[in-house]
Amino acid sequence: MRTGLLRSTIVALTSATVTAVSPLAAEPLMLRGYNAAIGESSVSGISSGAFMAVQFGTAWSSVIKGVGVIAGGPYWCAKADADDFISGFTLPIMTATGSCMKGPPPDLNIFIAKADAKAASGDIDPLDNLRRQKVYLFHGTNDAVVAKPVTDAAADFYRHYLGDGNRGNLYYQSAVGAGHSLVVRQQPDINGLNNCADNQGPFIDQCGYDQAGIILQHVYGALNPPNRGQLTGTMQRFDQSVYSRPDDTSALSLGDTGFVFVPKDCADGEACRVHIALHGCKQDAGDIDRKFIDDTGYNSWADTNHLIVLYPQTSSSSFAPFNPQACWDWWSYVNHEDSYVTKSGAQIKAIKAMLDALTAQAAPVTAPAVSPDAAPTALAIVDTSDTGADIVWNPVRGATVYRVWRADAGDPFAAISDVAGPSFGDSGLKPHSVYRWRVAAVINGAEGPVSIEATASTLFTPAPCDTPGTCPIAR
Repeated sequence: MRTGLLRSTIVALTSATVTAVSPLAAEPLMLRGYNAAIGESSVSGISSGAFMAVQFGTAWSSVIKGVGVIAGGPYWCAKADADDFISGFTLPIMTATGSCMKGPPPDLNIFIAKADAKAASGDIDPLDNLRRQKVYLFHGTNDAVVAKPVTDAAADFYRHYLGDGNRGNLYYQSAVGAGHSLVVRQQPDINGLNNCADNQGPFIDQCGYDQAGIILQHVYGALNPPNRGQLTGTMQRFDQSVYSRPDDTSALSLGDTGFVFVPKDCADGEACRVHIALHGCKQDAGDIDRKFIDDTGYNSWADTNHLIVLYPQTSSSSFAPFNPQACWDWWSYVNHEDSYVTKSGAQIKAIKAMLDALTAQAAPVTAPAVSPDAAPTALAIVDTSDTGADIVWNPVRGATVYRVWRADAGDPFAAISDVAGPSFGDSGLKPHSVYRWRVAAVINGAEGPVSIEATASTLFTPAPCDTPGTCPIAR
């Protein structure tokens, strides 16, 4: 494959986001530990970052609570393996820029078999852990870079491991008219953001859709409103070479400097959680400065919700490894082996070392007192698609299971599912229809009081459109 064509196809795997942040620390530094339980961590990414989020969340499923996949595909999609030396290691990048972008992706059973084999060998965590993960997936109807069947395959990968009993842990939004991008609300005060249907840098599209907030609430349940003003937390630089050892960052196509946003409450020692936000190709700080770091919306939500946000950084590399667009390694450009999707993958190891550092001072977690007579509060529908709804609420102390009730506009309520954790991705709904929901905690097998109801309408099903980038964007 010619270098020019390779570069032009790789550039497509891009993404970004936008919000204001506090001043940077003056010098790069090592990450300090916070009172953040590692088992409460989560990860999300856009495009190449989405593929890495799937890889990281699957490899380390024992500690990752939830995964956000924006314009990404399934585990091991590029099928890179040491045997690819026969083709000069060109086959994985051809698969990555071919069927893993344009679709249809290879047979899903191939990805499942690889994950099963890696779990059986101990190279990744047991896949039973995926049953408890909260999973958000997104494909914009104007995405001209990654085809919908690719993200559909990621959804099917997760559904396989979630099973019918945990189907409510997954929410898939595919009815928003965004281009290939991380999607944000309208932010006229920030320069350099795209219109909703755009498929170009910085790959941050304004669609009136607060994607960061929806992801975080799908993972953690109802959150406090974001801080849209001056943030009280701080953005800090750190030296990524500390976490890539024994390799140099350049050998892994990582940037020298990473970033982390730390809310004041977390800096003061209060209990917090860590979210890892992974940029896409050409979205690293070397290419778009701090747009992904500052302007995606993650920090505004983090500032008011005890969330530390880690922003690892890649860097472009023109030779050994060949990664001219600063993508995350989802086709094994670092060492051309299949370890890139496992715990021993070079970039996965570096990110995990950063996460370990941030969670090093976690206090022991004590079980909260049970509140059997409490109803879930703050029930809200944070997003709807044409056939689904994302429902969140505040957790009830001591509850791990909740019962979700649903009704059509004028019909009586019926219990539709039990779910672990304070969010539920409803599915199989009728387009452009009104629904109501209620939720109750289930403690020791007994259902507690039911919440107040929340109402929302599903969207119209997007009209067929063969030219993404020109499709209607109305919600």
